[in-house]
Amino acid sequence: MKRIAAFWVVPLALWLSACVQPQQIELIEREQRRIRGETSGAQSEIESIRASLADTRANLQQLQREFSAVKERIEETRYQVGRQIGQSSREGDQRLKNLEGQVAKLDEALKAQESLLKARDEEIKQLRDLAQTAQKALSESPSAEAPPEFVVGESEQIKRSYETAWRALEKKDYKLAIERFKEFLKKYAKSKLAVNAQYWIGECHYALREFDKAIIEFDAVRRKYPQGDKVPAALLKQGYAFAELGEKVNARLILQEVAEKYPQSSEAAKAKLKLKALES
Repeated sequence: MKRIAAFWVVPLALWLSACVQPQQIELIEREQRRIRGETSGAQSEIESIRASLADTRANLQQLQREFSAVKERIEETRYQVGRQIGQSSREGDQRLKNLEGQVAKLDEALKAQESLLKARDEEIKQLRDLAQTAQKALSESPSAEAPPEFVVGESEQIKRSYETAWRALEKKDYKLAIERFKEFLKKYAKSKLAVNAQYWIGECHYALREFDKAIIEFDAVRRKYPQGDKVPAALLKQGYAFAELGEKVNARLILQEVAEKYPQSSEAAKAKLKLKALES
């Protein structure tokens, strides 16, 4: 509005200058100066407003750039957090799977241990049963047998000769017993008591800890009297003698033979016990 006024004032002043008096001209000039001053002030105000607007626009653009940067950082942070959460979730799932696998392995190991424990319990039970079966015959030293007079079909002379050797054995005079039993075998090799005499010779050597000689004498029982009722006992004590000498391989072979060939005998029960002892 002020610009329009200024535009019309100048021509009007020129036209009036030709018609008016000097006093009027002076008034007009003052008015022109006032108008120019107001115009100049308005122009300065406009320039100031324009500069302020430019600053405001620059500030706005800066704020927009900062907002965009902050938004980008927010998006980047959100992406990183999401990725970390996803990774943490995957790691958690993997840990869970690993733990489940470990639990499964522990469960299998526990079942295996339970099976082993059950087998051990069964083995202990069998050993206990074997020990009870062999309890009466567990001693490895010479033991009593039926008195010679109960042997049917033998003469009184044979019985007395055998009883003489037997009494020396009962008194633990093992060397004398060996001599008497050998004398008996020379005189009565065909006697039904010959297998017993041969067996007790081996027992006497065993009692004297002459294990090499005991092995030979026990082996003679099997060789000379394969059907004799003393064969299982002779094999058992032969196995014991090998064990005493530290020959565990031979001991196991003999003891296994006793257990397999005479499974229902008390000697078989003692053989199994000795085999267990040799394994430990």
